[in-house]
Amino acid sequence: QVQLLESGGGLAHAGESLRLSCATTSTIYGITIMGWYRQSPGKQREVVATLGLGGSSSYYSDSVKGRFTISGDRAKNTMHLQMDNLKPEDTGTYYCHLRAYNNYWGQGTQVTVSS
Repeated sequence: QVQLLESGGGLAHAGESLRLSCATTSTIYGITIMGWYRQSPGKQREVVATLGLGGSSSYYSDSVKGRFTISGDRAKNTMHLQMDNLKPEDTGTYYCHLRAYNNYWGQGTQVTVSS
């Protein structure tokens, strides 16, 4: 069974940067959308950023626009989320997601930003 493995989470101070990565344990074909989601304490999971690989369009939530950058390589089945100028409200568990013929989710990586 294919798994998505995230890495790069951790502890940061406000204003610092972190880079999240996501890779698959085996090749997934037909990926159309890559995305990052997060779940903050007491809140529902929300979309952070997505990348449409067909037309290379990207989406960012208003809360991260201008600070986060999503990138991905469909052939290598890898994706990244560069997070700059982190804020305490960015704290949460971050999940990578791939949409192909099925939906695939990572197990989550914790990001904690202190003020």
